[in-house]
Amino acid sequence: MNSRVIQKGMYAAVFTVVATQSQAAAPVDFSNLVEQVSPAVVSVSVVKKMSQEELLQQQVPEILKRFFGNQIIIPQQQAPQEKTAYGSAFFISKDGYLVTNHHVIEDASKITITLNDRRELDAKLVGSDERTDVALLKVDGGSFPALRTGDINQLKVGQPVLAIGSPFGFDYSASAGIVSAKSRNMLGENSVPFIQTDVALNPGNSGGPLFNQNGEVVGVNSRIFSGTGGYMGLSFSIPIDVVNDVVDQLKKNGKVTRSYLGVMLQDIDRNLADAYKLPKPEGSLITQVTPNSPADRAGFKAGDVVMKYNGSPILRTADLLNYLNRTMPNQNIQLEVLRDNKPKVISATLSTAPDDTPAPAASTAQKKRQGPVLGMSIRALSQTEMGRLDVKGGVYVDDVTFNGLAAQSRIMPGDIITQLNNKKINNPNDFVDAVADLQKNTVARVSIIRQGQHAMLGLRIQ
Repeated sequence: MNSRVIQKGMYAAVFTVVATQSQAAAPVDFSNLVEQVSPAVVSVSVVKKMSQEELLQQQVPEILKRFFGNQIIIPQQQAPQEKTAYGSAFFISKDGYLVTNHHVIEDASKITITLNDRRELDAKLVGSDERTDVALLKVDGGSFPALRTGDINQLKVGQPVLAIGSPFGFDYSASAGIVSAKSRNMLGENSVPFIQTDVALNPGNSGGPLFNQNGEVVGVNSRIFSGTGGYMGLSFSIPIDVVNDVVDQLKKNGKVTRSYLGVMLQDIDRNLADAYKLPKPEGSLITQVTPNSPADRAGFKAGDVVMKYNGSPILRTADLLNYLNRTMPNQNIQLEVLRDNKPKVISATLSTAPDDTPAPAASTAQKKRQGPVLGMSIRALSQTEMGRLDVKGGVYVDDVTFNGLAAQSRIMPGDIITQLNNKKINNPNDFVDAVADLQKNTVARVSIIRQGQHAMLGLRIQ
């Protein structure tokens, strides 16, 4: 405590200055940590083909887009246009394995990493998983500096964390902050219990490591929440335990296989807690059970509240989803549920989820069966969707590329394709096989359901 005398005229006043804890505490010094871990962090440069939408942004004046939007046909390019995108990655082993984000290397025709000594190495994609946004790369060589991983269970809200990456292409930029929250689900995603921080992340930081004070990687920086495209104080990282599970599968199989229970879930709010006579909002409510699913065979019912997973308490739906996502298929699990105000333990054997991540390299036979590129993405219908539409199969059109063959034939996102040239489409594999039989300069008959109405379209193959 210091005393200071301020004298003015004939009066003197004595002020006591007390150094509070916040004034005395110095900010965390990460300088030594940055020096130690930077050699294991790399910049990632990828070459990607430009989409029609991106070509439109470049080639059409803004004044035309204001009047016509994206409905402007661009002449066919003589050569595919390419762009370069940037991100970050880090070594997880001395023999050249690196982790980055799926969205950094998605659709890349070439991947190059730059080390902190300015060496550039070509990287091979071992595999990637879109749902968790994790990708595994490999470069030739050895004796690379590998980072240590930390225990996510020891990470607490309020602890300091550090990120290193290449925001906007500025290599080896360090930014620090604190853990704002854990097990954060965003935008309806349920595959990753994100670590939320206030670390300044920007485009280019994606795929870089998030460190704790001990220099251990606790997360992979993945995304930000922003209304402007830049940092606004909300950053999200993939927990390292989730990353490790995905990496192990990508190393062994080149793809990720997930378990499947077959239930729809929601959180318990205050009103539901009172209705179920719970002392507080906790657990995960089963709202629907898929027929013939592992949950159905085990005897789960809509209205059950899952309170424990293999003995571990479930506070919210995100906890249960995290456990399920990290359990391999064919494993037996025990869930304690609340039914009719009484606890009940139910055992179930998980099966394989229907939306497994495909392996990156297709076999020779598969490559021969690819057929024409339609410019659209599809997915399987859920049991709920098939029940609502009163169909036994089909594929859902997720997205349509601007000016692709599908778009030119007026196929739209949200369409349900049930037949192609009189071939019944039960699932995506049926659709791929049917497309592989399509010949150039022909028109295929496509049966669809659009907004509940059946229709037929002609798909022109050029």
